[in-house]
Amino acid sequence: MTDDEIERIATGFCAGTLPKEEWTHRAHFSTALWLMLRRPDIVPERDMAGMIAAYNESVGGVNSDTSGYHETITLASLMAARAVLAGLPGGASPAEAFAALMESPMADKDWLFAYWSRERLMSVEARRAWVEPDLRALPWD
Repeated sequence: MTDDEIERIATGFCAGTLPKEEWTHRAHFSTALWLMLRRPDIVPERDMAGMIAAYNESVGGVNSDTSGYHETITLASLMAARAVLAGLPGGASPAEAFAALMESPMADKDWLFAYWSRERLMSVEARRAWVEPDLRALPWD
């Protein structure tokens, strides 16, 4: 994915204009990396809950106990993105960071199930608030 593609996805997400079918696993990570590298006014760990909830609603989605925003998945994904960035030289572009992340286990959309059981991760508790992994510690802890 190029820097221009990442910027288009990220700005579309921020504006609520990105088509729903484009809000994929890859788009989530590319947006997080772009925000971390290009938007110092946004603190993803603080701001993503509201941003994702607003985006979901802008495309007709619902944020409930069974769909929409998921706190544990979001925070774990942001930790993963930060871990990838920490391993790159300063000045890495969003495309370089995205390529590095896609070469990691996080490229698999089911990567979280190596750390959380499906039951725990898909629980209402995990959707509403951070829950610790129940299978093994995250690699950057």
